[in-house]
Amino acid sequence: MPTADSYRYHGTVIRVAIPSPLRRLFDYLPPKNATPNKLTKSANQSLAAATEAALIPGSRVRVPFGRREVIGVIMEIAGGSELDRSKLKPVKKILDTESVFSSELFKVLRAAIRYYHHPPGEVIATALPTRLRQGEAIRPTEQYWQTSDISAEQRDKLLQRAPKQRALFNEIVSHGKLNRLQFEALGFSSAILRELLGKKLIEEFCLESPAQANFEPIAAENTEQLTLNADQSAAVQRITQSLSKFCCFVLDGVTGSGKTEVYTRTMSAVLERGQQCLILVPEIGLTPQTIRRFAERFSCPIAALHSGLNDTERLEAWRQAYEGSAGIVIGTRSSIFCSLANPGLIVVDEEHDSSFKQQDGFRYSARDLAVMRGQEEGVPVILGSATPSLETLLNIERGRYQHLRLRERAGNAVPAQLELIDVAQQAVESGFHEAALLRINKHLHNGNQVLVFINRRGFAPMLHCLSCGWVAECEECIAQYTVHARPAGLRCHHCGAVEALPQACPSCASRQLSTLGQGTQQLEIMLSKQYPHFPVLRIDRDSTRSRKRFDAMLKQVASGEPCILLGTQMLAKGHHFPGITLVVVVDADSGLFSADFRGQEHMAQTIVQVAGRAGRAEQAGEVLVQSRHASHETLQALSNLEYAEFAQQLLADRQLSAMPPYSHFALLRCEARSLNTGMQFLSQVQQQAGSLIAQQSKSVDCLGPLPSPMEKRAGRYRCQLLLQAAERADLQNLLSPLMQQLEALKTPTGLRWSLDVDPQDMI
Repeated sequence: MPTADSYRYHGTVIRVAIPSPLRRLFDYLPPKNATPNKLTKSANQSLAAATEAALIPGSRVRVPFGRREVIGVIMEIAGGSELDRSKLKPVKKILDTESVFSSELFKVLRAAIRYYHHPPGEVIATALPTRLRQGEAIRPTEQYWQTSDISAEQRDKLLQRAPKQRALFNEIVSHGKLNRLQFEALGFSSAILRELLGKKLIEEFCLESPAQANFEPIAAENTEQLTLNADQSAAVQRITQSLSKFCCFVLDGVTGSGKTEVYTRTMSAVLERGQQCLILVPEIGLTPQTIRRFAERFSCPIAALHSGLNDTERLEAWRQAYEGSAGIVIGTRSSIFCSLANPGLIVVDEEHDSSFKQQDGFRYSARDLAVMRGQEEGVPVILGSATPSLETLLNIERGRYQHLRLRERAGNAVPAQLELIDVAQQAVESGFHEAALLRINKHLHNGNQVLVFINRRGFAPMLHCLSCGWVAECEECIAQYTVHARPAGLRCHHCGAVEALPQACPSCASRQLSTLGQGTQQLEIMLSKQYPHFPVLRIDRDSTRSRKRFDAMLKQVASGEPCILLGTQMLAKGHHFPGITLVVVVDADSGLFSADFRGQEHMAQTIVQVAGRAGRAEQAGEVLVQSRHASHETLQALSNLEYAEFAQQLLADRQLSAMPPYSHFALLRCEARSLNTGMQFLSQVQQQAGSLIAQQSKSVDCLGPLPSPMEKRAGRYRCQLLLQAAERADLQNLLSPLMQQLEALKTPTGLRWSLDVDPQDMI
């Protein structure tokens, strides 16, 4: 931060965050005429006389930036600039008379800029709907016409031979001002209006619509009041006793234990106080389901925020939250940046889910920012999960979070029994062991539903030649093509490349091409043939691109009729399938030997979450897990221990190896046209980091540079440098000066680098 002694220009300076890759703010002079956007002339006149008073941190301004004009956000008002007066340009226009962020959210955003060391303009832009980034008013505006300052003599002269214009002019005089609806009701043509505007007898202006009223404090509309068990009652009581202060609660409950009912009872207490509830869910597919549940219980308006909305819908939902007319706001990770008029509770459902971490651009963790925001807002935060992340469990151990356990399933549901099936030495028919096929047949004919889980889209993960061993690989990535049956072709799931299925091997011309492994499409075909009298519903990214089709499949499952639900990780996230009594995990081995140190944690969470779909009603559930490594200690632990005990084993292993959460990572990623270019650049970074570490005498280790586990993606070579520290503060103290040095470092043409603090994806 510049000091007064370093200022070259002394005077009022506006520091603005502008969407750009530069990690700094930009200095501007106050506007020559402080005229907020779309206000009446009387409002403009009063504000022009009080320029500096109209400059509000958090409000938007239009500023010159290079050869164009952009929308930025005022971050602070300073008493001077390091730049000469001649290099400072004035703000073109003030767009708001109020901040677009609450003061608490503004503090969170500033803290996020510092913690993640990301360009401030991009952070601020992430927190705003697209329409606001483009300069649209906070509130909808309405067009009006009023008479201008013109003498009666001149007016009569201009209207002397225009009776229709005079008639419209007189109507405007009698009304004081006309809006569009009033004008259309009078029956005049638009041409007459344009004539009056052209003669400057009237002038056009806009007024912002008044703010929407806050929702009325309400109680829950309980059409079917559920009886809480002892654990649920204790959880609700502890949370509601802390509604006026920050406290982070971890609602740790087995799948089907009634976490949603705890959320709902707590939300009821918040809504009765006239405060808003912010609910974060990991997947867009869960948003409609969650909205329906809360709409059945509460009569207050509910706003949804997710990527499936168009820009107009998203802005309207944002307005409802910002003005307080929506009592409940539900959305995916970016919803953590939504301004709330009167927040009272923040809930992060399935807090362990990796989708709460943004993986490109501004790489923030919505879960971590939810806790930070709860502290600033002074409201409780609930992190809910049947499989809490290791970071969350360690925070419980250290007394930072309060642990609320739900040990029993709601109602009379019986926990599912997990059984390992070793397929290493036995032939499997199209991916299924004979025992699994017999069990599927039994459950279907008993009138139940079956869930088959495989975390692999497409028909097969590999196409190869039986003659020469050729494998179909994406030329733009170091990855194999996935074979798809509908539509037929080869697809890269990393860069999106699509190729036609070859008729012969391009290496040896042999026609002995074969697939290896199974995907959801192949299993769908096999199961449809094996059980022709039962529908097979495939749910993955390919089959659910249509919102209507996805809803139709969920509705069919909800009917309770026997069927096979086949899908990927989408099925492991919060869906309620009471008719499922059998879960079959086709391939449990993918996470056992992952290059990512979190691979086993994620695998365990997925299996436990999927297993929890079985036996939710009165009938007992079964879970079959197929593996070629059934004797592996991780799978054995999962089958014999509860998740909490298994997680403690993982924590002990992490502590011995000094891995997160017992240490802290920052990952510098680099992409370039050649691997050598990227490695040379990161070698320079490593040298600069080493010098800073030596100067600061901090305990930070530099690992690398090394090629990324996935060395090439989308035609670009990837490498990385890992910074690791036992103390978070040591890492942060290194990153601040290091980022300043990297900004000044000249980068080769075509090279891109990024910083990921607390990375979740090491691939």
